[in-house]
Amino acid sequence: MSRRLVLKHPIALVGMLVCVSCLLIVIVTVLELPEALPRNREMGIYHPTFKSKKVPQNFKLDKFGEMMVEMLPQDLAFTIFIPSEEAFKHDLHLSVNGSLVTEKFNDTYAILTRILGFSAVPRELSSVDVPLGELVSYDSLSGFQLYITKDINRMLFVNRIRSQITDVRKVLRTEEGSLDPLNGHCCSE
Repeated sequence: MSRRLVLKHPIALVGMLVCVSCLLIVIVTVLELPEALPRNREMGIYHPTFKSKKVPQNFKLDKFGEMMVEMLPQDLAFTIFIPSEEAFKHDLHLSVNGSLVTEKFNDTYAILTRILGFSAVPRELSSVDVPLGELVSYDSLSGFQLYITKDINRMLFVNRIRSQITDVRKVLRTEEGSLDPLNGHCCSE
């Protein structure tokens, strides 16, 4: 009798199939989740140890770095790997005097937005969160993979680009090169 009842109501049959399919998808998804680490380093738990390099008292980001920081919301945690002033000149061909004039401002802003997408991680990442000699991987805002490691001198390398200064303000880094995979490579020459 019940078999006839289900076959008489095709909408009920389709509804049951959808429910069973959704249940199977949820079960498979839960079973494939990665194991949680005992100390979840990816959530930015801060364990004070060493810092890479002391930040000078009079350290100030250049104009392009300040523009990149201003593009992000202030109420969310981000780590930005900001190119140094030399990297802006050498790799990106940007200079404060020539690139911020009225005619070139929109182009400069577009370039900085693109670089920000490749060099900002949507979480707080302190230099002490990166284990010495190990390679950790994070996705940038644009989905570009950033591979971060720390050498024996406790300096961070992001996609083989060495940090000059780390942990500026909350968590900012200045890099010797720019992280732009669309420019052919993501490393300083």
